[in-house]
Amino acid sequence: MSLGLADRQGNLFDDLSRFCDEELAENSIYAVLHRERERLFSDELFADLFSQRGRRSVPPSVVATVMVLQRLEGLSDREASERYAFDVRWRYACGAGGYDGGSWARFAHTVLVDMRARLAASDDPRRIFAVSVEAARKAGLVGARRVLDSTPLYDAVATMDTITLIRSAIRGLLKLADDDLKAELSVLLRSGDDYTSASKPQIDWDDALARQALIDSRAKDGFGLLWALEGRQLGSELSEAAELLATVLGQDLAKTEEGAFCIARGVAKDRVISTVDPEARHGRKTSAHGYDGYRGHLALDPDSEIITATVVSPASSGDAAVAPELIKDLVSAKHKGGGGRRADRPGKRAAKKARARSDQPSVYGDAAYGSGEFLKLLEDNDLFPAAKTQPPTAPGGLFRKDQFIIDLPAGCVTCPAGITVAIVANDDGGGSASFARSCCGCLLRERCTTSKVGRSISINRYEQILSQQRARCADPNWAADYRATRPKVERKIAHLMRRRHGGRRARVRGRDKVDADFNLLAAATNLARLAALGFASTVNGWTVVAP
Repeated sequence: MSLGLADRQGNLFDDLSRFCDEELAENSIYAVLHRERERLFSDELFADLFSQRGRRSVPPSVVATVMVLQRLEGLSDREASERYAFDVRWRYACGAGGYDGGSWARFAHTVLVDMRARLAASDDPRRIFAVSVEAARKAGLVGARRVLDSTPLYDAVATMDTITLIRSAIRGLLKLADDDLKAELSVLLRSGDDYTSASKPQIDWDDALARQALIDSRAKDGFGLLWALEGRQLGSELSEAAELLATVLGQDLAKTEEGAFCIARGVAKDRVISTVDPEARHGRKTSAHGYDGYRGHLALDPDSEIITATVVSPASSGDAAVAPELIKDLVSAKHKGGGGRRADRPGKRAAKKARARSDQPSVYGDAAYGSGEFLKLLEDNDLFPAAKTQPPTAPGGLFRKDQFIIDLPAGCVTCPAGITVAIVANDDGGGSASFARSCCGCLLRERCTTSKVGRSISINRYEQILSQQRARCADPNWAADYRATRPKVERKIAHLMRRRHGGRRARVRGRDKVDADFNLLAAATNLARLAALGFASTVNGWTVVAP
């Protein structure tokens, strides 16, 4: 399929375009995309996705615009293609005009599927998001401050129990085996289950012995298949299926004293919850709110409310683990000597805001981003840490860790009773200080520890950085700036998640696809924000004018 080109001439006598020109506000997302579509999503931007031969594609600038509007309104592919065909605002935004011209009157929903696949396989799959950020940057709307946060993304599959996981993994492996290998493996299935059906075996589920026999027999089938495949040269797909089966068997099973397989107590760390989407995980928003799927992370410029980066991780991952990915632009700007400052002069409204804010590179976040490792990264790159750090706690009102005097240069710790002991270093760069001998007969023991061996203090390898950050958080000026800045990311997350379909609930399966979809949602939200700010192109680039 070769690159299709949109009509750039337009039709001065088109009734649809004339109607929208008169009725839509200038800062409407439809009006902005109509005016700036060619500058934002020129067909040539997607030329590498198509070959030099074949029939012409639907112009990619049109498809990209439909994808943006689709994500803004939370529509399925079929709904989006129908909206393009029948909603005059969408046709106006795409530059298609009325139905009597030479533009595409409609296209199949599979065009959107094909476009996402082409983008995913390209060298620049995030180009639509990059366009939105670069336009905002050239308009002077991207500064040197970032607010980080994450939000749950529910997976698009059903969470499976142990029996369903094992049977599904075995069925998937047998499906990928060729006829000869499948016949060889089928001989090893001693349970009587042919694994062709996705439904659960019919047993008395109230009978504990029947459930135990079911688990044991299916587990032995799975281990038998793995034993038969051990040492063989397998194709990539069959190897992945065998690895998934091994993971499923290893995470949920234990052996009884009689040697039978049973369900292990507890939940395995990083547990696979579905063979349909093996990358989805159990996660928690709070101690009382669990969910299954992924976690969407974003970095926000708090002044313009432009999203500058996104990442999707499994729901079980921590926020600080992916935070370095979100601030790559600040780190690269620092190494280039740019400091993340604005390149172009913003419009009047943006300029007024720019004068009131600091250009010091800073990173804001809640306590999830207050880990020592991430704070060290900020320090090494001259980024001001505006992230909270969890204060030390102690059960039952006992002395907290911060009530001990930790002298890292001297390598010692002094307790509230005035006893000083040396810090014993660990291999990981941290250490510990034990007051075991001094606790005997101490008048403050009941207020300090309930341990029979006395109180001990663990020293983190980043203890000094954490202590400095806790002291910084206690500064009223720091706290006031944090309270004025950090909540803006919560409002932006609400904008992203306001549509259930394609917002909070993932539309696709697999981390890469969910990541691409979340990134496209951020791009669409950025463009809506730019439209609200009075975004427009100029001869030299982009600007923001008062609406």
